[in-house]
Amino acid sequence: QVQLVESGGGLVQPGGSLRLSCAASGSFLSFNAMAWYRQAPGKQRELVASISGGSTVYADSVKGRFTISRDNAKNTVYLQMNSLKPEDTAVYYCNADVWLTAWRKDNFWGQGTQVTVSS
Repeated sequence: QVQLVESGGGLVQPGGSLRLSCAASGSFLSFNAMAWYRQAPGKQRELVASISGGSTVYADSVKGRFTISRDNAKNTVYLQMNSLKPEDTAVYYCNADVWLTAWRKDNFWGQGTQVTVSS
C-alpha cells in the first residue's frame, strides 16, 4: 500500500506564506495525478490544486497565490501558498492516484495538516 504524509501546516498571519509537503512511501510503480484538497469547518472538502504530468489545475480562489509542484525522484508533492487569507484556513489533504502495478491503480489520502491564517 501507499502512505501519504503531509507536513508544513501551521499558524500564519494574513499575507504570509506556507509550503506544504506530501511525501509518499510504500510499494508502487508510479504516480498518475497528485492533488491538494482542503476542508474548512462546516464545509465540504474542495479541490485546491492538482498536477498530472506537466498540467496543473487550480481552484479559482487560489489562482495566482498557490503553486503546486512535484519532485518525482522524492515522490513528493508541494503546495506553495502565498498571500494567505483567513478564508484559506482549513485542513489540507494530499491525494494521490497511484499505479500499484502495471494494471492496477488506486487512490490514497493523507491524514491532513492544519493551516490557520489569523492575526
